[in-house]
Amino acid sequence: MRYMWSMFEPIHDVTYFSAGARTAFENAGLRGFWRGYFAGRAAPLGPVPAAPVVAAFFSFAPHMVARALPEVWNRATPERTLAARLDGAVDALRALAADTLADKALTEAVELIEAAVDGLEPAGRILGAANLALPRPDEPLARLWQATTTLREHRGDGHIAALVTAEVTGCQAIVLRSGMDLGRDMMQLARGWSDDDWSAAAAGLVARGWLDEAGQATEAGIDGYQQIEATTDTLAAEPWHRLGREATARLAELLYPLSVACHSALPATSPIGVPVPSVRG
Repeated sequence: MRYMWSMFEPIHDVTYFSAGARTAFENAGLRGFWRGYFAGRAAPLGPVPAAPVVAAFFSFAPHMVARALPEVWNRATPERTLAARLDGAVDALRALAADTLADKALTEAVELIEAAVDGLEPAGRILGAANLALPRPDEPLARLWQATTTLREHRGDGHIAALVTAEVTGCQAIVLRSGMDLGRDMMQLARGWSDDDWSAAAAGLVARGWLDEAGQATEAGIDGYQQIEATTDTLAAEPWHRLGREATARLAELLYPLSVACHSALPATSPIGVPVPSVRG
């Protein structure tokens, strides 16, 4: 069911990269990309300090999280932040949905995706559970974005569980990915790891046989990463099994044009690694 991730991830990601989303965060008092990012993702948890966010976000260096939290809550409460992230996301989606998701199709898509969300198991999924507990908005595009966000964070929680099970640290996950398809310069800067952190993580991966001395992923490393992704897919499959094959395929059909439009509006490369939308499983 990885193709369903390719449907909802780009729709969720407009909240990080669209001008409207950034403006909404700034109007709420959250100037700068990272204040909006950390506050926006963490807001469903309430006014938490850095420690639980270090755990939940996993791949970020702890000191980078601590620069933002809990200071951001002095600038915007979680409630105000949640309103800003939803307003900004809807602002971004409205233009993208105008030619890709007609009102009737949007109504059907919301009904189907919320049925999938209703099948989520929150246990052990901190960000998924926190987003699942939020009240559903009234506006259809807002409901669609919130559902994609809940599914995205639920899947991300499972991905972290798969990495921990594979004994891969947060820094190692970034180093390994940089040895495959995302550059070190972007990944290290975006996640805040020091050169010493990076070197230690790389040494551990070299000793494991997952990285060569030049920093490139080996065949064993690529296989290990693919196994982690397969475990992530398995952990994320339950809502689609509950929804059923035909309804899931219909949802993918409805979302595909909007997902493509959202993907095209995102940066060509980013540390998120946004998948290319695909309607084929």
